[in-house]
Amino acid sequence: MCGIVGYVGSDDAAEFLIEGLRRLEYRGYDSAGVAVVCDDDIAVTRSVGRIQSLVDRLGTPPAGSLGLGHTRWATHGPATEENAHPHVGGDGDVVLVHNGVIENYQILKDGLIEKGYEFHSATDSEVIAHLVAEGLRNTPVVEDQPHSRYVTAVQWAIAQLRGTYGLAIIFRDKPGFMIAARFGSPLVIGVGRGEYFIASDASPLAGRTDRIVYLADHQLAVLTADGFSVLHRDSGKVRVNIQPFEADSGEVSMNGYEHYMLKEIYEQPDALRNAMRGRLNDQDATAVFGGLNLTPQQLRSVERIILTGCGTSWHSALVGEYMIEELSRIPVTVEYASELRYRNPPIENNTLVFGITQSGETADTLAALNETKRKGHRTLAICNVVGSSIAQASDGGVYLHAGPEIGVASTKAFTSQCCVLAMLALYFGRMRHMSFETGGRIIEDLRRLPATIEQALTCDAEVRKVAEKYQSASNVLYLGRRYNFPTALEGALKLKEISYIHAEGYPAAEMKHGPIALVDADTPSIFIMPRGTTYDKVLSNMEEVKARGGPVIAIASSDDTEIRKIADDVIMIPEAPEFLQPIVSVIPLQLLSYHIAVLRGCDVDKPRNLAKSVTVE
Repeated sequence: MCGIVGYVGSDDAAEFLIEGLRRLEYRGYDSAGVAVVCDDDIAVTRSVGRIQSLVDRLGTPPAGSLGLGHTRWATHGPATEENAHPHVGGDGDVVLVHNGVIENYQILKDGLIEKGYEFHSATDSEVIAHLVAEGLRNTPVVEDQPHSRYVTAVQWAIAQLRGTYGLAIIFRDKPGFMIAARFGSPLVIGVGRGEYFIASDASPLAGRTDRIVYLADHQLAVLTADGFSVLHRDSGKVRVNIQPFEADSGEVSMNGYEHYMLKEIYEQPDALRNAMRGRLNDQDATAVFGGLNLTPQQLRSVERIILTGCGTSWHSALVGEYMIEELSRIPVTVEYASELRYRNPPIENNTLVFGITQSGETADTLAALNETKRKGHRTLAICNVVGSSIAQASDGGVYLHAGPEIGVASTKAFTSQCCVLAMLALYFGRMRHMSFETGGRIIEDLRRLPATIEQALTCDAEVRKVAEKYQSASNVLYLGRRYNFPTALEGALKLKEISYIHAEGYPAAEMKHGPIALVDADTPSIFIMPRGTTYDKVLSNMEEVKARGGPVIAIASSDDTEIRKIADDVIMIPEAPEFLQPIVSVIPLQLLSYHIAVLRGCDVDKPRNLAKSVTVE
C-alpha cells in the first residue's frame, strides 16, 4: 500500500525519487518523504498530502547520489508529518522506509524506550529504525569486511520482527551504501549500469533500466554504485535471476487522457486482445495455457474449484463461477480471501484453488493461498503483475497481460480476469463433455469480444448525460440476474470507490425481500438487463420499482425497442452471448462512475482512504 523508491549511483538521486514517487501515487497514500545523503549527513524532508506538497517543501532538492523516497498509507498513527517516512534511528545513524505492518512493535518499542531511545512518531516503522541503530551499536567492525557490520545489524533487527516488511535502509557513516530487505511486502531491484534502483513495484523503473530482480521473502540485498548482492536470511549469498524488463514509460503515463481511469477504460479492447493472444486453439477448439504446471491427467481429475479474491477480483470470481459451472460442469465455490484464510473449511482432494488478484500482492489473497497450499491443495494464480508475490507463491497460473493499471478503481483488470476465466471454462469444458462445435463457437465469441467492447465504448456521451442527471443522488441500487448479478456488484463498488455515493448491488429478484423498501423518487435503480434467459423476469422487477416511484436506468441490448417505454433512461450496449455479457455491460457502469465522480469534483485516480495494492490485512 505504501510506496518505496531508492537510488544509488552517480546521478542526482532526488530527481529519480520524486519521479518514482509520482509513479507510485496510484498505490494510495496520505503523506510522502525523501532522504538524500549529502556530504556527512542525511537530509530528510517529509510532508502531509500529495507529492506536490513534498516538492514545494523541498524547494531546491538536496544534491546527492544516494537516497530513499516513500509514500505512506496510514496504518499506525494518523497522517501527520511526524508519522511520514523516512524514519530516523538512533541519533541519525540510520534512515529507512518501510512498507508492511509489524505486529509486535509495541513490545519492541517498550524495550527500546527502556534503553533510552526516543520516539517521535506513532508508527511501527520507527521501531525498526531504532532496532537497526541498536544492532549497529552492538556489532563490532570487521576490518576486512566493510559491509558486514551493517548487514549483521539489519539481520539482527529483522529477526525480531513479527509481521511483514519491505525495507530500504541507508546509513549516515556509510555513504554510497544501501540495504533492502523483504518479507511479505514486495521489493524489486532495478539493475542499471553504474546505478541501482529499489522500488515497491516496477513502475518507477520504466525508462530507467531494462533489467530487474524481484526479491523473495527472507532475502536481503546490499547495493552500491559498483554492484549488488543478495543474501538469504538462513543460507547466505544466493544467485539471483535477472529478468528483462520491457515496460515503456508511456505505459504509466496518461497519454492525453484526463485521468488514468478513463485511459484504462478505453484500453480494454487491447487488454482483452492481449489476454487472449496465443491462448485460443482452433485446431482443437480449446484454450491453451502454458503456466498451469499441471498435467492433463491432474486437470481432468479436478472435482471442485475454489475461486478466491478481494474486491473487484471477488466479483470476477463470481462471474467465473457461472462460466465454469455452465461450460465445464465443475462445482465452483467463491470465497472472500480474507475469510478463507481463517475459516478453515473442509476442502476435498482434487480441489483446485485459484487466487485472483490484479497486483499479485493482495495480503489476504496471498495468505489464503498459502494456507490452502499448506494443507496440500494445488494453488494457481490469475494476476496481472509478473514476478509478484502471489505469482511466485502459487504452483502455477495465468497472467492477464493487461498492462499497468494505475487508477485505484480497477477497470481493465476486471474485464481481463473475466476473459481469462472464460478461457479456463472453455479449457476445462473441452477436457470433459464439451463438443468440438461448442468449443469452436466459444472461440469465435471470444475473438469478437474486443470489437464488441470498442462498440460499447461509443455510449460514453450518452452515459455522461445520465451522469449529469443523477450526480447528486445519495443512494443508488444496481440490479441484475445470473451473469449480470456480479456486474451489479461491480458497478456499485465503482460508484462507491470514486464518487463516495452509497450504492448496493443485488440480484434483481431479491428486491422484494427487503431492498425495495429503499426505493423512492431520489434513489435511482440501475437494471443491467441485456437480452437473455432472465430478461422477462428482470423486466417485471423493473416494473415493481417504477410502480413505487423510483427512477430507473436500464443497461439494455441495442435492439431492445420496448425498454424505453418503461425506463427513465436507457444506455444501449451491443449484443453478446450471456457468458460474456458481464464484460460488455460493465463498460457503461465504469463510465457512469467515472463521469459522476468528475462532476462531483472527486479525485478519480486517487480516491480517499483507498490504496491500489492492499498489502496489509
